[in-house]
Amino acid sequence: MSAFFDYVRGRSDELPAGYDERGMRLYRHLVWLGASQTIEAHHPDLREQLGEEAWRGLIEAWVRDSTWDSPFVNDLAEDFAAFLARTSA
Repeated sequence: MSAFFDYVRGRSDELPAGYDERGMRLYRHLVWLGASQTIEAHHPDLREQLGEEAWRGLIEAWVRDSTWDSPFVNDLAEDFAAFLARTSA
């Protein structure tokens, strides 16, 4: 299961055994989209200030490098703030 999560979060580009590449790319996109929308709701000006390319890179880095594992949406925003504090220090 770890290979699945590593792929979906962008920690690995190695396709997990038994999974279809197209489906896994879709899972990865859906994780990114959900994270992006959640964070944009809490930081509406940040995406506009950064521009699309930098925004995508920031969200991808957060999804890949963060330690979030909570099913609660509000916890994502808290973890993102902690991620920003760690990466900008």
